[in-house]
Amino acid sequence: MKLELARHASAFVLAAAAIVATPAIASAAESAQVTFAIPAKTMVEALNDFSRATGLQVAARPEDLRGRRSQPVNGRFTPEQALSRMTAGAGVNARISGGAVLVQPGEAPAAAPARPAAALTPIATAPTASRTSEATTVADLVVVGFRGSLIEARDIKRMAVGAQDSIVADDIAAFPDLNLAEALQRVPGVAITRDAGEGRQIALRGLGPDFTRTQLNGMEVLGNTSSGFDNRGSVSRTRSFDYSLFASELFNRVTVEKSYAAEQDEGGIGGTVGLTTARPFDYEGFRGVLGAKAQKNSNTEDVTPRLVGLISNRWDSPAGEFGALFSVAYSENDVNEYGYRSWNWTKINVNAANIGPGVSAADAARLTSATGMNRLSAPQAPSYSTWFAHRERLGLTGALQWRPSDRIEMSLDLLYGTLSNERDEFALAPAGVNALTGNVTGTQILNAVAFDGDSIVYADWSGVDMRNEAKHSNDETTFTQAVYNASFQATDNLSFTALLGHARSEFEGPVFDKVFIQAVNKDFSYDFRNGSPATNTYGFDVTDTSQWGLMRADAREDYILSEYTTAMVDAAWRFAPGSTLKAGVQHKDFANEGWQRFQRVDWYNRPNPPAPVLEVMSYDSIAPYVVADVDATYGVTGQLRDLTSANDQPGTNFQLSEKTTSAYVQYDLDTLIGDFPVRANAGVRYYSTDLTSAGSVSTNAGLVPAVIENTYDGFLPAANIAVDLTPDLVARLGVNRNISRPSLGDLRAAGSVSFTPFGGSVNAGNPNLEPFLADSVEASIEYYMGDSGYVALGVFYKSMDSFITAETASVPYGTIGYPLSLQGPGQDASTIYSYSRPVNGDGATIKGAEFALQRDFDFLPAPFDRLGFVGNLTYAEGETDATVDGVVYKMSLANLSKWSANATLYYETETWGARVSSAYRDDYRDGIGGNGNVGSGYHDTHNVDVAAHYNVSPSLKLVFEGINLTDEPIDQYTDLEAQRPTSYTTSGRTFTLGASYVF
Repeated sequence: MKLELARHASAFVLAAAAIVATPAIASAAESAQVTFAIPAKTMVEALNDFSRATGLQVAARPEDLRGRRSQPVNGRFTPEQALSRMTAGAGVNARISGGAVLVQPGEAPAAAPARPAAALTPIATAPTASRTSEATTVADLVVVGFRGSLIEARDIKRMAVGAQDSIVADDIAAFPDLNLAEALQRVPGVAITRDAGEGRQIALRGLGPDFTRTQLNGMEVLGNTSSGFDNRGSVSRTRSFDYSLFASELFNRVTVEKSYAAEQDEGGIGGTVGLTTARPFDYEGFRGVLGAKAQKNSNTEDVTPRLVGLISNRWDSPAGEFGALFSVAYSENDVNEYGYRSWNWTKINVNAANIGPGVSAADAARLTSATGMNRLSAPQAPSYSTWFAHRERLGLTGALQWRPSDRIEMSLDLLYGTLSNERDEFALAPAGVNALTGNVTGTQILNAVAFDGDSIVYADWSGVDMRNEAKHSNDETTFTQAVYNASFQATDNLSFTALLGHARSEFEGPVFDKVFIQAVNKDFSYDFRNGSPATNTYGFDVTDTSQWGLMRADAREDYILSEYTTAMVDAAWRFAPGSTLKAGVQHKDFANEGWQRFQRVDWYNRPNPPAPVLEVMSYDSIAPYVVADVDATYGVTGQLRDLTSANDQPGTNFQLSEKTTSAYVQYDLDTLIGDFPVRANAGVRYYSTDLTSAGSVSTNAGLVPAVIENTYDGFLPAANIAVDLTPDLVARLGVNRNISRPSLGDLRAAGSVSFTPFGGSVNAGNPNLEPFLADSVEASIEYYMGDSGYVALGVFYKSMDSFITAETASVPYGTIGYPLSLQGPGQDASTIYSYSRPVNGDGATIKGAEFALQRDFDFLPAPFDRLGFVGNLTYAEGETDATVDGVVYKMSLANLSKWSANATLYYETETWGARVSSAYRDDYRDGIGGNGNVGSGYHDTHNVDVAAHYNVSPSLKLVFEGINLTDEPIDQYTDLEAQRPTSYTTSGRTFTLGASYVF
């Protein structure tokens, strides 16, 4: 696969070079030099003079130009050169496109940061008294569809100071992918993880989801969901935002900020993803949208709906301009993921009595005499498995805006979202009483065996107790947010903005019920010799209900609550043309609490256990087999399902509180230095965080509460600069220091304490951890080909001063932070305990490069001039130390794929359009391993999607989408060298067909 990727990369770069080398087609009006004599004046007057001199129409909204002044332009220049000089430092984004000048708000130093419209809309310059008849309007420059979203995203990228990429939609229901994570994978440097047939979390520039901060409507948020698949972590109580929580139709913009500036919140070493919902002032007036799609997965039977609606309007009144917007998105989908999995691989011993005559003496010696890490590795419970999920999403947004005057604006953004899952999971595993889950000492007899190195890749057994698992679960995440924003233009050069917001994410998993049934003394074999998935053979009819009896039943409940409350005030003072001083303060409260409760009842060792209610599994699977009807069997047994705090799992019940106060000062520059337009910022941010971690500690005497407090602070300098070397060539450089806070589980006070007469042991989190700290340098060069596209090459380097790792050490008990009351009799603070915990270890580095290309094929003859291409290629590498089974190894950073690539070929006309997209992610590590395995991870993936639309009328559009056309498997393994298979599943192809109507 690496060779295949290298060939793809070579072809990608050669194609890019050929496309970039194609001569740009520019009109004479845009390239010829013109004599200008425009003094510094109001921007409205200067743009009118520019229009007279060039003959180019100007498109701008009067409110975007109020209070802005131009730079003088005198001499002979091309229109692009003159426009760049004239608008330098004015806080506007002006470009020439299609014979007209488009002016939008940019980095506005003297005014409140303006929120760009969702798409280019018909706009006009305000007429002046001397030129009323010459005022020009542009009514035909609206670029919509996929190409239009690329143009606007490119313009946002070009005018930014630091490195960033955006995805924009021209309207609700027009986001280019069904899922936010799947849309984000099109951004250079972004790779995603998938679950239940769709994207879930992201890694940015080689750093995992915990290192990427997510903002929604301007404030940091956290939303957690769950996977139905134990191999992927099940319930997610982390700092990783689950992008599957929201329907993509609710958003009209996603921005990925890879550079850090002092005015940004601290906390995202990887970067910041900003999600933006629509507001009424994004539209010129009334807007209504209705959309409906039918969705079908190839592994399921039912057709499910995706519905969306929006209504928005704005009004003028004596009290100012008002706007109101409401949107709703609802969807259902069914997913049937199935395949092969094992719990893991582990080192085993097989007693001589468990080896049959069919095994050679040499093989028997390897199985019985090896010790320690020299033992052979075998799969634990290799199983046929199936997961079915019915998923429902509901999203509601509301927005109110009020502009009482040109200098004051206020807004209120509201969001409510739910994601619910109803799941059934089944597995056919050799995991009964006499199981194949570790050392073999029971009734099992090994009849034949084959090795690959030290891995047992084939084994034929008799006397195995088979165990079938049936699980039924329900969970729901409810997310709510309210954000109030206000801006005040105190003078032409002094402005203030304020934000007050609260966000709440609540995950509830009240139902997680499992029933295990057992068939004893059976023949069973597995065979990995032809790769993954393996082939299992059963020596009996696994669909015969008479073979199975009740073995065990489990009940579990999960709960996670995360809340953010944020208040901030910022000021911007333009003290000279092109020079702005910014300052701000912020207070942010983050709270997280949760628990997991569990109960297990073994029935196999009880006299006369009740008979389970059985059925043959009805979902797609490698093979059919008998499973228990969970609800009916629980009804027969009368087992407790509503758990209490007495059922808390040790280490899971803990609460975290982080109260952070921060302040920053930043200097912004937007001017000309010589002949070069320059945009830059430099500043420093100070933060101070007070952490309180509380939890339940499992001791010899039971669960005991514990509370540990910690405080840390620091300064984070940052500087970024963008220079227009030519009107088409932009160079960027950024340096900064940033932090990422430790994972939630690592900060828990919850844990376990056990003691002996001479000491004891503690296994817990570590609330005294310092955050990850990284110094970063990045640079890029970007060439813009007018309206036809751009090509960019960037490099980045991050040096992390500390990286959190696990450690076991002997320390005085008093240094741990737990109360002395948890110790044994006669012990004190000086008693030595074995303390297993996460610690701040040695640092790590990560470096890489990104290449991106977007190009319309307008140099080709019709009809091929409607073709276009957008793609990117990212390389990243980084290593850290990891201790596995007492040995220190060098490993790549978790979630780091060395290579990732995305490519989309599109064709678009005014009437119809289509595109095909490809996303490749190299293999990556997700854990450090254990049980004789050094590391674990995922094999590479390559997903292919298609989309098409047809505009029946300017208002009515028909759409079709196909996702995961190749039914790409998710293939997990353990041990980075041996790559022993642990899971291989597919989730089917998904298709949608629908329509949207704008009125």
